[in-house]
Order: sequence, then C-alpha cells, then structure tokens
Amino acid sequence: MPAGTPPPVPLRTAPNYRAIVAASRAGVVGITTKGAHSDESSQEFNYRKFFKGDPFGDGSDSGRDPFWRFFREAPMPKDDVPVRGQGSGFLISADGLILTNAHVVNGAKQLTVTLADHREFPAKVIGADRSSDIAVLKIDAQGLPSERIGNSDQLAVGDYVLAIGAPFGLEETATAGIVSATGRSLPGDGYVPFIQTDAAVNPGNSGGPLFDSSGTVVGINSQIYTVSGGYQGVSFAVPINLAMQVKDQLVKNGKVEHGRLGLEVQTVSQALADSFGLKRPGGALISKVEPDSAAARAGLRSGDIILDYNGKAIASAGELSTQVNLTPPGEKAALQVWRDGKGISISPRVEAMSEEHQHELARTSQGHGRLGLALRPLTPDERDQDGVSGGLLVQGVEGRAADAGIRPGDVILSVNGHAVQSVEQLRALVHDQDKSVALLISRGNDRIYVPIELG
Repeated sequence: MPAGTPPPVPLRTAPNYRAIVAASRAGVVGITTKGAHSDESSQEFNYRKFFKGDPFGDGSDSGRDPFWRFFREAPMPKDDVPVRGQGSGFLISADGLILTNAHVVNGAKQLTVTLADHREFPAKVIGADRSSDIAVLKIDAQGLPSERIGNSDQLAVGDYVLAIGAPFGLEETATAGIVSATGRSLPGDGYVPFIQTDAAVNPGNSGGPLFDSSGTVVGINSQIYTVSGGYQGVSFAVPINLAMQVKDQLVKNGKVEHGRLGLEVQTVSQALADSFGLKRPGGALISKVEPDSAAARAGLRSGDIILDYNGKAIASAGELSTQVNLTPPGEKAALQVWRDGKGISISPRVEAMSEEHQHELARTSQGHGRLGLALRPLTPDERDQDGVSGGLLVQGVEGRAADAGIRPGDVILSVNGHAVQSVEQLRALVHDQDKSVALLISRGNDRIYVPIELG
C-alpha cells in the first residue's frame, strides 16, 4: 500500500430500522394548531426570517430564497383570518411532556396533540424559545410511552439516522439517511449548531425526532433547503443536547436566559490567521467590543482571537455564539485568547441578555432585515475563477438591495471599503451604519460600487 493511503474502511451493516420504528413510533405525536395569521405567527416564511441576527431579509417572499420553513399553506391568508397548521413532536416523559419546534406553535390559539393510537388531547405551551426554535408542550395524561434521549455530541458524519413525523399530515412516516455534517452554521449564523442530514423531511415533519442507529433521539427536525417547498436532499435538525438544555430552563422558568458577552466576532480565515500569526485558521476574531459589557470589563479587545471557551476549542464564530448563549448568566467563562502573537487567559463573567436585546433578536429573526440579500461565501474554485481572494455570492435579492439594482449572481467584495469574507462580517459592517452602505460588486468583468439606502 503506497505511503499515505488511508487504510481500508471496515464494512458496517445498516441499522435495524424496523426495530427502531417499532420501539419508537408510539412516542411520536402529531400537532395540529389553530390560530389567526399575523406577521408574528405566519406559517409560511423563508429561512432568513428565522435565524437570529440575520440582517438580510425584509420579510417578503420573492420565491427566490431557497431556504424555507417546513410547513406552508397557499395562498397565505390576510391578517386575522383563522388558519390551521400541522407539525410533529415527541414525548419525553410518561406524564405528557412534549418537545417540538417553537415555530410549530408560534401564534397558535389552540393546540391538539394526536398520539400514535389516535387519541387526541388539548395541549398547552409550557414555554417556547425562538432563538433555538424549541418549545415544550404538556398534555394531561399518564403512563405514556416516551422516547429515549441520546447524545448528539457523539454524532459523526456518515452515521445512520432516521426521522419519524407526519409529512403532509401522513402520520408515522419514517425516512432514513446519514449525517451529512455536524455543527452547521447557516446563513444568519444563529447560535444553533445544526445537524445536517439527507433524511427526507417535508412539510409536517417539523418538530419531529431524529433517531440514531441505536434508536435514541439525537435531534429535532427543524429546517430544510428547498426551491420547491419540498425535500431536496438537505435538511437540518437541532441537536438534542442543546434542546434538552433549553427544555430544562423552559420547564423551570417558562423562558430561557441567554448568556451574553457583548462581542461582535467573525470566523478566522487563512488570510486572517496569517495576519495574526496563527499556525492555522480557527477561533473567533473579535471585531467589536461593546462598551460597559462583560467582555469590556474583562479586558477583551478588538483584534483578540478566542481559541477556546470553557475547555472547548472554538473553530468558528458560530461555535462561540453557541457556547456563550448556553452559559448561565452570572457564571465565569474560561477563555484562551490569542493576542499580540501569544496566548493569554481571560475569564469574563457572562451577563444575561436583556429583554430589549432578546426582543431585537426576535425581530431580526422574523425578517425585519436591512438589505434583502441571501448570501453565501465563494468556494475556492469560484474565487480562482473570478480572480478574487474572498467575497459573498448573491443567491437571492429583494427589498432595498433589489431596488438598488443588485442581482443574483453578483459577488459582494467589500462594504464601505472593507473587504468581506463571511456573512457575519458583512452583518457586523452593516449593523454599524445608519443611513447607507456602499457595496463593491463584481459582475462579470466589471466592478462597480452600489449604494444602498438604509433609512
């Protein structure tokens, strides 16, 4: 065998899906909602309207953004018209505690849970957290079958997974696939490190369980990538470890207290790693420290790179966001920081995210964005083809950006003269502007500045 050739991979047999379904189907429930449509409870809205901190959606549906929520009804009703929705969930206790997605129950006036044996129960919402898209429901029943909870931290790419839910209202539908990626940070870079799978999920699966090969729940199916409204091979689940942490707070307090340091960060690229003297890309580069914040009081500075948070290596800005958000306010965090070519230790005391800040995040997650752009970083091949070192490809455009003449296929190279390598970096640059921004656009062989009014 030539040097450097990987060893043969041992053959693995597929899991016994029949046994997993037989053991788990009774714990999966259907959820029917009744309510009145409004901007806050719409059952049809695109992906960019959900993720926390995303400034790029304006709340409209141009049909060009490929990220959609799970279930939709067409045509959309006008305000205050009664609507019905369907989703899935699963029992986590014998006395009727249920986990599902927050967006399944958002705005609902009435909730009905249907068990696998077709019994129906009215349900009440114990608590819901939009940032993680997790909700806890309760029905008045005893002796119910509950699911076994697994460990999502042990998942790896290539592991077998199985989803059970009610796509299009078809109860107890099972679909299987593999883990395509873990810790996936999606456009808008919310704090959820999604599990990406290729298990088929469709409208109605939302909130249902994702099982591993041993039959334990490792995720909650939450998002899909689609241009048609249906399954196209890419779906996302909230890791069960995160969901259970959120559940504990919702059951105890009816709400979730999110930790906060007061930082704006971006992922470290190869170019940034070279500039700051790191051996390899990794960590979260601080681009801004808010005055009188936990970070400022601890002495963190713009230009610091956070490499480790409470003993966990930080590979991206999204990973840091996840860790900070899940840290109980008041606790000290142990940070390993790269500054001036050497490592130092800093221990800020995490503060609670204020209600005002949470409301602002909820508003931005519901699509009150600023530009109206769906973006992704260029691939290495695309950068080579365009002869650029970075940039963001415009995949969808509406609102202010469309009015300014930006088109799908354009590449954004800089904002107000600052080169952009990532969506979170562009978000930070736009966040600080009040009136307008100037985007440097690459279009074919031309490069032009396009001003966008923000007022």
